[in-house]
Amino acid sequence: MILNLDNEVYFKKAFTNKTVFRCFVRDVTGVDAEFGKIETEKRFSPKFGYVNFKYDIFAETLDHRVIVEIQKIDYDYNFDRFLLYHNMALAELQRSSREYKIEKTVYTIVVVTEPYRMKDRKGALIKHDILIHRSNFFTFSGEEVDIFEHKLFCLNPNYINDKTPSSIKDWLHLVNESIKNPYNFEVNQSNEGIKEVLREIDDDNISVEDRTLAKQTEAAKSKAQLILEEGILLGEQKGERKKSLETAAKMKQKGFSLEMISECTGLSVEEINKI
Repeated sequence: MILNLDNEVYFKKAFTNKTVFRCFVRDVTGVDAEFGKIETEKRFSPKFGYVNFKYDIFAETLDHRVIVEIQKIDYDYNFDRFLLYHNMALAELQRSSREYKIEKTVYTIVVVTEPYRMKDRKGALIKHDILIHRSNFFTFSGEEVDIFEHKLFCLNPNYINDKTPSSIKDWLHLVNESIKNPYNFEVNQSNEGIKEVLREIDDDNISVEDRTLAKQTEAAKSKAQLILEEGILLGEQKGERKKSLETAAKMKQKGFSLEMISECTGLSVEEINKI
């Protein structure tokens, strides 16, 4: 049996393993490098204005040329939020530079485990396995001018298809199997990283403390998602802003932390405090 990678505790346990992290980053970004310390709940200090967010998993290569952040999202917020996380990492590099240079490459990988509710500008639902945002310049004719390598990857295992690259498909399939088929899973164990994930989240290898925290996380997520679902239905009638405020108010009444409310609604802590 493998444990559910939709659970934040088990996801972090698996992907903070150095072998897993390196193999996953290699298969998604094409960058194969040794990473130093892998951090969780990474925050920048001081924060940017009213923006006080955290990365689930954060690491730099040993040569300090590449930064990779990984976010695991239970229920999608919106692409604006994903882009914010990515851009804040770039802004942090510029803030620490005297010449506003970005000397390191930033890769942000977002793993969304629920089907997308987001739509494109024409109103069509997003249904893609892999989406990539590139930070570069283009000529008027569409030719790319290769200046920056920064990329934001959005991965969603709910949309695996025949065109999904095999290296990434293996990881998306792993996430799906852990959620939907934990007892009779079929994954590519020839991939060193995936084999290591299976060892990390084998039911027999989980401590009592991690198991308890995972249950608490799952219970909190279920409550938050129910409230979010109510807010989404309400938002279809009353608009996104009002929906976020009403959802935040309900979560606040039920005792959720300001951080969780902010993550679920996209509102800042300052906005939530005024409700």
